[in-house]
Amino acid sequence: MAPALSRSLYTTPLTSLPLTPTRLSPLRTAFLPRAGGGLTRLSPLRTAFPPRAGGGRRAGVSCSWSLEKRCSHFAVKCDAAVAEKKTAEEGSGEKFEYQAEVSRLLDLIVHSLYSHKEVFLRELVSNASDALDKLRFLSVTEPALLGDGGDLEIRIKPDPDNGTITITDTGIGMTKEELIDCLGTIALSGTSKFLKALKENKDLGADNGLIGQFGVGFYSAFLVAKKVVVSTKSPKSDKQYVWESVADSSSYVIREETDPENFLRRGTQITLYLREDDKYEFAESTRIKNLVKNYSQFVGFPIYTWQEKSRTVEVEEEEPAKEGEEEKEGEPKKTKKTTKTEKYWDWELANETKPLWMRNSKEVSKEEYNEFYKKAFNEFLDPLAHTHFTTEGEVEFRSILYIPGMGPLNNEDVTNPKTKNIRLHVKRVFISDDFDGELFPRYLSFVKGVVDSNDLPLNVSREILQESRIVRIMRKRLIRKTFDMIQEISESENKEDYKKFWENFGRFLKLGCIEDTGNHKRITPLLRFYSSKNEEELTSLDEYIENMGENQKAIYYLATDSLKSAKSAPFLEKLIQKDIEVLYLVEPIDEVAIQNLQTYKEKKFVDISKEDLELGDEDEVKEREAKQEFNLLCDWIKQQLGDKVAKVQVSNRLSSSPCVLVSGKFGWSANMERLMKAQALGDTSSLEFMRGRRILEINPDHPIIKDLNPDSPAELGNKIYEMMAMAVGGRWGRVEEEEGSSNVNEGEDTKDGEAEVIEPSEVRAESDPWQD
Repeated sequence: MAPALSRSLYTTPLTSLPLTPTRLSPLRTAFLPRAGGGLTRLSPLRTAFPPRAGGGRRAGVSCSWSLEKRCSHFAVKCDAAVAEKKTAEEGSGEKFEYQAEVSRLLDLIVHSLYSHKEVFLRELVSNASDALDKLRFLSVTEPALLGDGGDLEIRIKPDPDNGTITITDTGIGMTKEELIDCLGTIALSGTSKFLKALKENKDLGADNGLIGQFGVGFYSAFLVAKKVVVSTKSPKSDKQYVWESVADSSSYVIREETDPENFLRRGTQITLYLREDDKYEFAESTRIKNLVKNYSQFVGFPIYTWQEKSRTVEVEEEEPAKEGEEEKEGEPKKTKKTTKTEKYWDWELANETKPLWMRNSKEVSKEEYNEFYKKAFNEFLDPLAHTHFTTEGEVEFRSILYIPGMGPLNNEDVTNPKTKNIRLHVKRVFISDDFDGELFPRYLSFVKGVVDSNDLPLNVSREILQESRIVRIMRKRLIRKTFDMIQEISESENKEDYKKFWENFGRFLKLGCIEDTGNHKRITPLLRFYSSKNEEELTSLDEYIENMGENQKAIYYLATDSLKSAKSAPFLEKLIQKDIEVLYLVEPIDEVAIQNLQTYKEKKFVDISKEDLELGDEDEVKEREAKQEFNLLCDWIKQQLGDKVAKVQVSNRLSSSPCVLVSGKFGWSANMERLMKAQALGDTSSLEFMRGRRILEINPDHPIIKDLNPDSPAELGNKIYEMMAMAVGGRWGRVEEEEGSSNVNEGEDTKDGEAEVIEPSEVRAESDPWQD
């Protein structure tokens, strides 16, 4: 779990709870200093408690961790050493040395462990929360511990004038021995020790609600502080002690507090003296308030911050004398009441929003869910849907997920998984919202929500989610719950809700068809398309299959750039004639998504713009006769077109058009080729490789095709020339007419002024291969 001050600051030894000494790992080798120099190597296979003079083992010894840089990796070494106390006193306090290697590790914590300086406040607030939790737990059996220490709360007061931040809690506090034990040792967790004691005492049971585990959270204070002062009062001690240390120091000082003005009734007060380059940012009250709201707004205890406020007050002011009037001596001056705004400082509750996911879903109203959504994610529209669930078993976590009421305005958000929409908490403390697909795939990145777990595998800085089996299980369950939520919208009586969802997030689900083959069964029923039978309303694939004919064995689709071009495409003619529905894929991502699905409910997806289209009711005898009848014409057309087409064949998809150009069975369709050519940074080398073959299909029932299919090649040539003459508007006839007019002028006779028409057969080239 994440580090927190409680693991290194608030240690409470319980006389009623057996505590075992810290043990070195039996799988690591420990080195101890020898008298006279050198090191003694302890066996890695036996318990490693450093011996003390006179025999036995020192119960107060702890294990500190240090990191050694080896090549490009860090090696972890455990050095067992006892904190050395110097007998010399500085002022009124005793000076202590940190454990061996602590100062070196402290440098790593400050400069390498944490990604952002601002997390120091999260760590210290988490520590304060642990101290309050411990006091609340112990007070069940020892009510006297509460005393007159006041309510359980946390207060944070920045002081920009002096460049300090003061964090005060009314928790369990520490004795002098606990200060030495906890704050003189890196990675000795008071929380971890407390939990271990609870687990070993079966009568009291184990409380797993404490935040901290590692014991380095307190030292994150040195990310921004040049000096840290800890003043603490334990209800088990009559004295209050002050711990003080400066950054980059190898020692610290502990003294007894003697100034009555600084006395605490109970708890701990931490004062950070900020560095010069940090005090202008972190000593600002609004900045502190925002950090608390971001990281700690769901902590179970009230957190107050010192804020500047304004209020309207009523005051009396003297009325100025009117023009021409003289003030008479002895007369009281006239006054009038007015209002003005004055500034003042006071405590303000920073964590008003309660962790809604901790409550029973049956006790939360829809209005409360919507209000929480708007506050947590700064939204102004109500969500389309939400789901609130608790997962138990091998992985335990609570979560609330929302589908927003509006899609992202920026198209880049569709492909960017780092949308900061999922907020990860550990025991109500915010950890991170910066993930790269660990908890949600990017095609579901539009989903917003919170996930709270007690046992997530986090690294020591609590900011990076480590890859593990637990994370994979969490991801799988979050995805399943999301699809259940979307499915409920699609099945609701209000059809407008899903229509709105599809308009905003339909492209995300289509992206899921491409990226997540494991969830095709969940994604496919949610897809919607326009079709040849319904150009106004979207159709689901389930509705399409339900309306299919008995002999139809495939789901037919046509990919184009718009509904208008789809409706006028010649590929549809025979399918519409046979009452077969065709899906219109009009968005660029549609065709790729469908190709990745391949089938749905054992029905194959078929592109009607590609060759060898089968409609399920083919007459093989008739097709074979048509191919034989038009074989010669197909060969002739292929010879005229050359390499522009791969082949010419008889079509079974046309009813009113004479011919159509289709794509080959393999490679891109014409629509896909159009899209790829439009890519500004597309790979031109792949265009030729993936370009589909061009195939010309002719309609054997069309009059033009029938006329083009004579028995004699010469007759075919004559008909083509006649057709060309008609197409150019009788140009040959006009030429002869002009020549006839000139002949009349020259005295040559013409019959009725008609131009002579040359037979097409007479102008055939000698190289015509079709001549007799």
